[in-house]
Amino acid sequence: MQSFASASLSGSNESDLFEHLNKVISSKWFLDKQGLNNEIPFFICPFKPQYQVQMDKLITQLINKLENSGVKVLKADLFKLSIEILKQRNLLQPSLKLEKNKLIIALRNVLDPQNHLIPKIKEIASNQVFDVLFITGVGEVFPFIRSHNVLNNLQSAIKEQPTVMFFPGSYQHDLATGASLDLFGKLTDDKYYRAYNILSYEVPA
Repeated sequence: MQSFASASLSGSNESDLFEHLNKVISSKWFLDKQGLNNEIPFFICPFKPQYQVQMDKLITQLINKLENSGVKVLKADLFKLSIEILKQRNLLQPSLKLEKNKLIIALRNVLDPQNHLIPKIKEIASNQVFDVLFITGVGEVFPFIRSHNVLNNLQSAIKEQPTVMFFPGSYQHDLATGASLDLFGKLTDDKYYRAYNILSYEVPA
């Protein structure tokens, strides 16, 4: 499988990506948040959207590998959390009956990151001991939840542990326009410049 990653590991296969992520995330340098110049320890792992299924399997294998080496991972699946929030508020079935435009507006309000989603993640995190937070399910919750809104609000809730967001698209950096999250490689999610691309993050020897 060629060019699994969408940037920085160009031409890499699934095995290369797995080994890179495991090496970086299991390192003391990463877990101690070194080399970040006092920035929030947020990382983006962009990957080609057509490999979503393979990426899901890779993440599961990566979590198992990290756990076996003593690195505790908290996984926050945005899609599953959204369903849970809707069920708790008895809004899942009513939402399914709405026509598309009304559904988008309704779910954006109900699943607002600042008021609902991030407090849910914070609640889960407060009851667990973990070394790194994985954010998944980004593509599944679009367009109800935008990834830059998640990151903007998450920085006030969880910043002691590194966070890795697995992003089906590209994380572009441009000197003129700044950085942008391009979902599915086609839709510009929005400007977000405070995260590091984990594919280009190197652990000192």
